[in-house]
Amino acid sequence: MKILLAEDDVAISTVLKKRLQFSGYDVMVVTNGRDALDAVSDDNFDIVISDIMMPKMDGYELLRSIRDRKNDVPVLFLTAKDSSNDIVAGLDMGADDYMVKPFEFNELLARIRLLTRRRYGAHENCYVAGDLVVNALTHNVERGGKQIVLSKKEFDLLLLLVQNKNIVLSKERIADRLYGWNDETESNTIAVYINFLRKKINDGFDVKLIDTIRGVGYTIRD
Repeated sequence: MKILLAEDDVAISTVLKKRLQFSGYDVMVVTNGRDALDAVSDDNFDIVISDIMMPKMDGYELLRSIRDRKNDVPVLFLTAKDSSNDIVAGLDMGADDYMVKPFEFNELLARIRLLTRRRYGAHENCYVAGDLVVNALTHNVERGGKQIVLSKKEFDLLLLLVQNKNIVLSKERIADRLYGWNDETESNTIAVYINFLRKKINDGFDVKLIDTIRGVGYTIRD
């Protein structure tokens, strides 16, 4: 998932970028509205997080310019402007969400997930976990913008996990759901495919999405 962060306060943008990257996002930071518009025009972002009071072009003008160009990228205002009139104005202009500073980082992550689910889930039947996107229709899998090639069994297993994100599934339940197995020996094959997936989905990334809960089963953490 690629995020454009438009924030002229360097202290805020530095901390926010690090925390978003630690959460698995690819983040580009700009410090004024004009650079933000140029970035949106030149690249494909999954979401734009923007302050309102910025030099060269404020957040309102940035949003208006983005929408004038028929770009439907989700825009979340993150700003100190906290009056109800400001919030209504931002949403009426086409912002997808509005958060007031100071804010809770976990709430920001939740709102990012909500906006990306709306965008991908509604239009492409995609499932999202952090920076992982799984398309149930095309079988396309990407993490951090990098395409990942999976076998059919690997894809079926990954899709089941991401559809049950943050829920621990036992080997027996996975085997039964995917293949109709109920034999303990056969279900051990799931551990083999989990290892295949872990190498393809986890290796090379700071955040390890696929997790093993010893004695219980497997899950994908968001």
